[in-house]
Amino acid sequence: MIFETTPSQTVGPYYAIGLPWGDSQDVVPAGTPGAITLHGSVYDGRGVLIPDHLIETWQADPEGRFADLHGAGTPSTLEGFRGFGRCGYESGDGTYTITTVKPGRVPVRVAGQDDEVLQAPHVDVSLFARGLLDRVVTRIYFGDEAEANAEDPVLRGVPDDRRDTLIAQPDGEGSYRFDIRLQGDGETVFFAV
Repeated sequence: MIFETTPSQTVGPYYAIGLPWGDSQDVVPAGTPGAITLHGSVYDGRGVLIPDHLIETWQADPEGRFADLHGAGTPSTLEGFRGFGRCGYESGDGTYTITTVKPGRVPVRVAGQDDEVLQAPHVDVSLFARGLLDRVVTRIYFGDEAEANAEDPVLRGVPDDRRDTLIAQPDGEGSYRFDIRLQGDGETVFFAV
């Protein structure tokens, strides 16, 4: 062999160049009753903001229905509800904002139980960022849903001292803050999916 093996390289920062579209950060149209804002910052392991990231969200509507279940259930009737949001900027400042509605509780079957249980209101999140070869997946739960959060089978499976990394805190009327930390102190819980 003439040349030594070269180190692997990460891809990017190209996420935000072509993936977002005009109103991709709006899961619901402007003026939707009950609309909320999810916002926060994305930090690397040193606590430095990551300007080149892309956040995708997927969720149910306030009735616990999804935008399109391909005939598997009753789809959302909320006017203009997409269920999917995407936020990323080519020259970002490390923050994101998604305009949506607070999701309803969705049933799930838990292994070893005959009946379905209700999950707490939550938003599923995929994050793509520099330094990551694959996306990481987490959830956003809501700090003002303590009773539902206590019953959620996924959240109960997270160690007590890490659960707060999955909880968005209210920070104004119709606004919730959720920061994502990829490593280090306060690292966000990520799920293997």
